[in-house]
Parts: sequence; C-alpha cells; structure tokens
Amino acid sequence: MSLISSLKVISLSLVLSIVPSISQAHEGHQHSEKPKVLIFDVNETLLDLTSMRESVGKALGGREDLLPLWFSTMLHHSLVDTVSGSYHDFGQIGVAALSMVAKNNNIAITNEQAKTAIVTPLLSLPPHADVKAGLTQLKAMGYKLVSLTNSSNNGVKTQFENAGLMSFFDARYSIEDIKIYKPDLRAYEWVIKKLNIEPNQAMMVAAHGWDVAGAKEAGLQTTFIARPGKTLYPLAKKPDHIVKDLSELVALLK
Repeated sequence: MSLISSLKVISLSLVLSIVPSISQAHEGHQHSEKPKVLIFDVNETLLDLTSMRESVGKALGGREDLLPLWFSTMLHHSLVDTVSGSYHDFGQIGVAALSMVAKNNNIAITNEQAKTAIVTPLLSLPPHADVKAGLTQLKAMGYKLVSLTNSSNNGVKTQFENAGLMSFFDARYSIEDIKIYKPDLRAYEWVIKKLNIEPNQAMMVAAHGWDVAGAKEAGLQTTFIARPGKTLYPLAKKPDHIVKDLSELVALLK
C-alpha cells in the first residue's frame, strides 16, 4: 500500500472514531440545556390584564388607552424604590403610579378611586386562554413550576386562587421577601438560591423584555412570550427562545 493510501485509511479511521463521540457530546449538550425548573412571571405572562382596561379607564375619565402607561409607570417606580434603597409594595406603587398618570393628563382622581380601580380587578385577573392547558402539559412532562413576581405574597396567592392556578405551582416567590424588585439581578439570584440549583438549570418565562433581560444577565435560560403589545428590549441580550404562547413552549421543551 502506498504512503498516500495509508494516510487516507488512517484519516478515515480517525474520522469514524470521532463521529460517535461528537454525536454523544451533542446529545449530552442538548440534554444539559433542558431546564430543571421553569420560573414564571405572573402579570401579563400568565394573567390577562385586558379586563383592567375598564376599571383603570373609568378612573381616568374613560382613557382606557392609558393602561399601558400606568403599568409601565408602576414598573418604573418600583425600580426607583430598589435603586434608592426604599420599599413599598406593588399595590401602593400601582396606586401612586395611577395618580401620577392622572395628574400628567389633567384628570382628577382621589387616592381611594385609584385604589378601587386597581386592587380588586388586579386580584381577580383571568388567565390567558393558553395558560391552564400549557401548565397542565408542562407539569405532566415532569417540570417543576414556580412563580417569581413583583406582587406581594398575599397578592399573588389571591390571584392564583381566583384564576384557578394554585395546583400547578410547586412554589410561589415574591420579591416582597427581599424587597428588591425585578429585574435587579439580586432578585433572580435569590430565587436560584432558594431553589438550590445553578442559574442555567432554570428558565425564566416572561412576557416582559425587561424581565427576560434581567434573568439572562443573571445566568438563567430565558423564554420571551410575545403577548400582544409586548416586545423585547433591543439593546439587551437576546432570550434563548421566543414563543407566542404556552403551547409553543410545551412543543419546545418536549
């Protein structure tokens, strides 16, 4: 056999010996990418805020179009609390935010009117149409499901009870326990420590670009649920996955 022929045989043998190893490594990598725990945001991700348009709109003199501005103002000032070392619960911030939106739009509103417009409707939000079926399938697939929310402990407990979601979740976590609002990285680090897992063993599922951005920076896997009207922050790291609803998430994680 010529030298060239011998080299070809050796090269082929090396390739054939390496291929199974590459395949096994790839399979192992795929397996390691699957999260052990799915961490869900609550408001807008699981629960539909559409029903609040009427109550908030009524308090704002019929301006239902101001609901997104109110919600973003509430989120904005929750972070003001965090960076300034202060803390008020999400309900208090929500009332204050509604008063601010009203004032900026020359709408007269009392503190009691703001509270009435927010608290009761917020506690009785319905789940999105895909949520119960999706959670049922994810649970059946063996995933541990937990929630992580900026709402208070009592608030999210009441929300889940009213929405019929209690049985799906192994645990509910509220930033109330550490008084640091998402997307501060410490909020995600705290829940990962509570779960006793590595960050990349968890997947944050949220309909907010700021939430998946924070979780991604904290080392978690992330999935953005593109609910209507929701978009990603273009300057943040991209999430691992983008889905339109929980049925797509189920298909992704099978």
